[in-house]
Amino acid sequence: MKLKVILFLILIASVAKHSYAQQNKIDSLLTLLKTDKEDTNKVKHLYKICGQHLLIGDFYKGLPYGKSALALAESLQFKKGIAISNINLGTLHFSQGDYPEALKNYFASLKMYELMRDKSGIAKCYNGLGNTYDNQSNYQEALKSYTNSLKIYEELKDKGGIATSYINIGVAYINQNKYKDALNNFNASCEIYKEIEDKYGVASSFGNMGVVYKKQGKYSEALKSYFLALRMYKEIEDKDGIVTSYVNLGSAYTKLHNIHEAESYFSKALTLSKEIGSKDYIKETYESLTDLDSTLGNYKVAFEHYKLFIAYRDSLNNEETKKKSLQASMQYKFDKKEAVANAQHKSELEKQSAIAEEKSRKQRIIIWSVVIGLLFVTCFLIFVFRALRITNKQKVIIEKQKQRVDRAYAELDIKNKEIEEQKQIVEEHHKETMDSIRYASRIQRALITSEKYIENHLNRLMKGR
Repeated sequence: MKLKVILFLILIASVAKHSYAQQNKIDSLLTLLKTDKEDTNKVKHLYKICGQHLLIGDFYKGLPYGKSALALAESLQFKKGIAISNINLGTLHFSQGDYPEALKNYFASLKMYELMRDKSGIAKCYNGLGNTYDNQSNYQEALKSYTNSLKIYEELKDKGGIATSYINIGVAYINQNKYKDALNNFNASCEIYKEIEDKYGVASSFGNMGVVYKKQGKYSEALKSYFLALRMYKEIEDKDGIVTSYVNLGSAYTKLHNIHEAESYFSKALTLSKEIGSKDYIKETYESLTDLDSTLGNYKVAFEHYKLFIAYRDSLNNEETKKKSLQASMQYKFDKKEAVANAQHKSELEKQSAIAEEKSRKQRIIIWSVVIGLLFVTCFLIFVFRALRITNKQKVIIEKQKQRVDRAYAELDIKNKEIEEQKQIVEEHHKETMDSIRYASRIQRALITSEKYIENHLNRLMKGR
C-alpha cells in the first residue's frame, strides 16, 4: 500500500468510522433529513451522511452534505457541528488532492476543538494535518503532528487513537528508511486493533507492513500483507482501502514480473479511483503503470502514463498549491498566536479587572466601614443627645422641684414665724391668763383668809356665850 494513501485511510478510520459506527445507514439518515427543521439535529444528520460516504469512499457524494452541515452549523453557532463538518470536509478535500482546502478545514476544526477543549478532536485534527503534510513531502511537520496526536491519545488512554498514531509514526520511519522501527510500530498498532476488534485498523496495519516488505525487496511477504488487507477492506466494503490494495498488489506483481496480475490490479485500481474521484489514487496508479510499462519495454505507453502521472502530481502538489497550503498553515499559526495574544490580553484585562475589583472591594469595605462607623457615631450622638435632653429635662424638673421646695421652705419659715408669733401671743395670753389667775388666786386666798378669820372669830364668840 502506498504510504501517502495509507495516511488518508487512517484519518477516515479515526474520524468517520469510530464516530459513526453505531449510526443509521445513509438511507435512514436521508429519511430523517426530510423532516428535519433547521436545527442542530439536521446538522448532525448531514455530517453523519457525509461520514457514511467517507466510509465507503464516495467522496463526490459526501461533499455536498459536508458543506451543508458546515453552513448550517455556522449559522447556528453549533461548535461541535462546525468542528466535525470541517474535519469531514478536510478528509474529502484530502482525498481529492486539494491539500490547501484540506489544511484550511483541518485548521478550522482544530481551532474549534481547542475552543471546546476536546482533546480527542484535537488529536484527530493533528492526524489529518500530518497526513496532508506527508502527502506534500513535508515530513518534519507531518511527524510533529503525529507526535502531538500520540501524546494526546496516550493521555486519554484511547487505544484506537494510539494505534492510529503508531501507524502514522511507522510511516514516518519508512520515510527515514528505518524499516525495523516502522514494522515495530505497525505490529503494535495491529495488536491493538485486533484487541478492540477494529477490522479497518487491522487492514491498515497489514497494508503498511506490506509497504515495508516491498521496500526491503520481500515481495512475497508484501503480497501476503496486501491480500490480508484487501480481504478485510472488502469485508467492510471500503472502496478507498480496496483501490489502495489494488495499486499495491499491482506494484508487488510488477516487481515479481507477473505482468498479467499486475495489469489486472492496476486496471481495477484505475477504474475504482476514477469512480470515487480520487486524484491521488489516479496519480499513484499512473505512476505504477509507468513502472510496469518500462519493465515490459513499452516506453511509448510508459511515457504517456508518465505524462498523466506528472499532470496529476503537479495538480496535486504545484507551487501554487504549496503556497496555499503554507498560507493555510501560517493563517492558523497567526490565528493561534492572535488567540494566544487575545487570551493573554484577556487574562491581563481579567487580572487588571480583578485588581480593580479588589481595589473597589477594599474601597467598598472602607466606605462601608466609614458609613457604619458614622452610623455608630450618629447613633451614639443621638443617644448622648437624648441623654442630655433627658438630663436637662430632669435638671429642669429638679430645679423646679428645688424651687418648689425652696418656696415650701420659705412658706414654712413664714408659717414658723407666724406660729412663733402666735406662740408668743399665746404665751403672752397664757402669761396674762396665769397672771390673772394668780392675781385672782391671791385675791381668793385673801378672801379665804378673811372668812377663816371671821369663822374663827365667830367660833370664839360662840364659845363666849
